Amino acid sequence: MKTRFTYITIALLLTVSIVSAAEIAWRRKLEKELPLLGHRNWVVVADSAYPWQTSAGIETVYTDSGQLEVLKAVMNELGKVKHVEPTIYTDAELSHIPEADAKGISEYRDQLKKVLAGRTVQSLPHEEIIGKLDQTGKAFHVLLLKTKLTLPYTSVFLQLDCGYWNAASEQKLREAIKKSEGK
Repeated sequence: MKTRFTYITIALLLTVSIVSAAEIAWRRKLEKELPLLGHRNWVVVADSAYPWQTSAGIETVYTDSGQLEVLKAVMNELGKVKHVEPTIYTDAELSHIPEADAKGISEYRDQLKKVLAGRTVQSLPHEEIIGKLDQTGKAFHVLLLKTKLTLPYTSVFLQLDCGYWNAASEQKLREAIKKSEGK
């Protein structure tokens, strides 16, 4: 009996160590890459069925963690930096999935709203977002954090933009340049 208990204890400790190692790995990856990311880069927090895209710039990291947990961590890290600000996209299909077809989807949507409270979230069709990522991955880096979530259309896409220069400032600059060139 004592030997069996010892084996069970060792197995549990190994499992916790492996899970902890996976979590530490993706968190370190995020912390290491975030200072390198800038406007035009993306961070994706994906559900477990999200496809492994093959564009050279798309790096997929399996987190072995819950999707909302990973999203909270990503949003927390983004909140600490000044050089980038995310534009948030979710799949348009998400709001149309009935609870009867995906048990837990209603609770997920409620939790997602809480995690993203106070932020503007845009919805686009899933295939359109994947197309954007594919194009982006040809020239820019995309960090895709794949989670254990098994609900459809739940990936959250964060397109990074400059945190200290916005679209209005860019428009003013372009107009000033055009004006100074006499065009």
